[in-house]
Amino acid sequence: MHLDGSDRTGEGGARWRSVPFTHPATIDTVVMDPELKSKVKSDLENFLKSKQYYHRLGRVWKRSYLLHGASGTGKSSFAAALAKFLGYDIYDVDLSRVASSSDLKALLLQTTARSVIVVEDLDRFLEKKSTDVSLSGVLSFMDGIVSCCGEERVMVFTMNDKDRVDQAVTRPGRIDVHVHFPLCDFSAFKGLASNYLGLKEHKLFPQVEESFQAGATLSPAHIGEIMIANRSSPTRALKTVISALQSSSEGRGVPSKGGATLTGSRSGRAREEAAEPASVFCRESVHTVREFGKLYGLLKLGSRRRDNSMDMSSGEKDGSKHEAQS
Repeated sequence: MHLDGSDRTGEGGARWRSVPFTHPATIDTVVMDPELKSKVKSDLENFLKSKQYYHRLGRVWKRSYLLHGASGTGKSSFAAALAKFLGYDIYDVDLSRVASSSDLKALLLQTTARSVIVVEDLDRFLEKKSTDVSLSGVLSFMDGIVSCCGEERVMVFTMNDKDRVDQAVTRPGRIDVHVHFPLCDFSAFKGLASNYLGLKEHKLFPQVEESFQAGATLSPAHIGEIMIANRSSPTRALKTVISALQSSSEGRGVPSKGGATLTGSRSGRAREEAAEPASVFCRESVHTVREFGKLYGLLKLGSRRRDNSMDMSSGEKDGSKHEAQS
């Protein structure tokens, strides 16, 4: 594996520093949809034997992947597994250490054939609108002329949310394959249980499935850590996962099958109050409330006076009648 070992000035000779790559992930151990995994493996195998085909098309023999999804869903592990599957070196490009767009091109030119070039969290970098590396510099790195100075390369970019970046970054031709990494569902959970705990079935599986069906979800990394911490007791591990799923649902107010919220047993009025937006106060509203209070006081005072006058009139009438009768 190769890391950028220079400072941010971009000066000096060789930029890449080689370090041992011992990541144990493989395509088989990565938890993802089996059909999707099969398609990705097939695409990689086709790439390995397609040199003549690419040349006949007049295209550079390289491939680019976008791995996108929430944090903890396995994107980095998959990038490592992909490199191991191909038998290629990995070059880890840290854009925060790159001094300029020209410096980024220089980094690319110092990579070798049969390599996987990884750029993680590209969406976050682009959102910062760096003044060091421009968007055009990133696009040129991805598929410009310089990117064609070398073959048998695979570029891997990771993002949390691809919809937040300019569509020019993810257009067809610049990114060949999009792979989505979702949060864990019950199918992925069973894969984790098999890998981490050696379980194919368990009496608590239906309860876990029910939690997922109710809308609860966690990242594979979160569930994996729970299983590692409780690997000596699969039952305890599953109970902890169920508890974590329930906590996740309560935090997001996910409704259960019966339609009741999982935020506790409160009265209908309390739920209505909780659903109401928080009050917002400004000087104008406070002033309005005060004026309304004054007006209400005047109205109330006027009402009392009218009541008193009516009582007095009634008393006078009764007195007149009494005198007349006398």
